[in-house]
Amino acid sequence: PDCGCTRPADMWVRSLSRLLIRGRQCVFQRLGLPNMVNLRFCTCCKEGLYAATDLHQLDCSQLDPGTEDIDERYTPQQRATVLQVLNTASREELAGIKLLRGRKSANIVEYRDARGPFTHLQCLLEVPLFKHKTIMKVCQSILNPSGEPGRRDKKLHGLKFIKPDVERKRLLAAKSIVSIVFGIRKIAWAHVDRNLTVLDWNQETSHRYMKGAYLPSIYLEEISAAVARIPKADLFLLEKPSISTQNTHLFPVTLHLRTIEAMLHGLLGGGFLQDGQHRVLSVVRTAIGKHFELMVGESRTSGRELVQQLMLDSVTQEHPRVLFPRDTLTRYRRLFQKGNADRGEEMCDALLQAVAFYEFLFNNS
Repeated sequence: PDCGCTRPADMWVRSLSRLLIRGRQCVFQRLGLPNMVNLRFCTCCKEGLYAATDLHQLDCSQLDPGTEDIDERYTPQQRATVLQVLNTASREELAGIKLLRGRKSANIVEYRDARGPFTHLQCLLEVPLFKHKTIMKVCQSILNPSGEPGRRDKKLHGLKFIKPDVERKRLLAAKSIVSIVFGIRKIAWAHVDRNLTVLDWNQETSHRYMKGAYLPSIYLEEISAAVARIPKADLFLLEKPSISTQNTHLFPVTLHLRTIEAMLHGLLGGGFLQDGQHRVLSVVRTAIGKHFELMVGESRTSGRELVQQLMLDSVTQEHPRVLFPRDTLTRYRRLFQKGNADRGEEMCDALLQAVAFYEFLFNNS
């Protein structure tokens, strides 16, 4: 040994353990000195002594999944099957595969167009929004599309925070949705497609609500004016009023919100009698708040800053979470500038509700 001791080497080396540390193969020697019998010395990287009880923490024989070559996890036949789908399927066909709905399927097609077909599964790491764990799940979905029959049948029902229940396959078939949030004076909406592109984002203001005897004719006139401006879509999502009916002091507000909710259901869901399909769905407000971490206790805070960040990311990031048309983005950003009397809270909530809907839908499909 280099320590200068003249004892025979076999008294120093009692056992050898080969471990992988930081990508290097190391050899540890057990020291035979009376006061060092529980220590190990690395002879390769000279990084000092390790307690024998700590060696299990250094054992990297089980590779970090994030650094493992994905291709080595599959047989040549399995790799060929996955690559065949990735290289030949259209965007619509890719969107039918678990975890490839939305922007991911578009990114695969864009990668193919720019750089040619995929030659290895590992190449997927170069595609935006794809990480090691996601790729493994995508490969599994391609190789075993049926999955677990029991769970798959159960998942055909709608998302828990949406009422009434609608089959998930019908939700996935929606090319665009209009998310609607209403308050005391405003009805706001966000028209968003399945790629999370904002097609329309606006609001209608009325000062005739909650006046006098709550005349139905006034509500019909005002809400009809808003509905006339709301774009056509496959589904309409209404934020469900969260005020408890047991709070008698807020009964006038509750009555107002429930009236608007009922009339929007009637005016937007007129085709129900023809086919029995619900096109207007109610969404639980707190579920959206939890998705974006906007909850403080039981109360939901403003999503205004989050929406401003989404607009900024739409300009500065290559693959933003939400896509805003450039010709309208300036007007939207001006609306949310400091000092503007119209804070646009309903518009913010409408947009976040639409984003959460698609992210819940795609991530849990």
